[in-house]
Amino acid sequence: MTRKITAVIPVRKGSVRVKNKNLKPFADTNLLELKINQLKQVKLIDEIIVSSDCKKMLAIATDLGVKIHTRDEFYASSEATNSEFFENLATAIDAEYIMYSPVTCPMISLETYHDCIQSFKEDEELENLVTVSQIKHHMWLDGKPLNYNIAESPNSQDLPDINAVTYGICIISKKDMIKYRNVVTENPTFKVLDEIESIDIDTEFDFMVAEMVYKKLRDSV
Repeated sequence: MTRKITAVIPVRKGSVRVKNKNLKPFADTNLLELKINQLKQVKLIDEIIVSSDCKKMLAIATDLGVKIHTRDEFYASSEATNSEFFENLATAIDAEYIMYSPVTCPMISLETYHDCIQSFKEDEELENLVTVSQIKHHMWLDGKPLNYNIAESPNSQDLPDINAVTYGICIISKKDMIKYRNVVTENPTFKVLDEIESIDIDTEFDFMVAEMVYKKLRDSV
């Protein structure tokens, strides 16, 4: 039986580091509208749901022809932990498999969405598919080198790959999302993204860079 994929776009009114991030003008649109319109082009997605506590964002979703979920204000606030948010979201959404699709990763290509979903639908052994970027830096943790020996320091290109979860695409069953209270399980399959697709907007600088790259790629077509 083919797995049914429901894309869930989580957005909220409050944005700690970038004010009004989800609706802020971005390359003649905004991040929410951009993500909805991106996902509507991915034919392998069975359903799209926008989850928000913001009436304006829910209205935009409705106008663009996708379903909505009105999120409780607590789970849209900074008081809720990520674990509480993920568990509540999965519990509230009527879906077999959820593709967590944040608007803060605007550079993911339609081809990447298609490849990830197709892989997950065709291989029932896949428990969880998660996008990552690979980091090659000399890293320290708790006062000690994390990924190299200081007495035999390698060139950066020879360092081991460290996978950093981008959260751009996370496909997981509703059951596992509730169980782990996360969109990443103990047995994820990683899809490595390049530097452009890995762009994640957390700060004003990230927003500026993402918009600049998006416009450059759009205008070069």
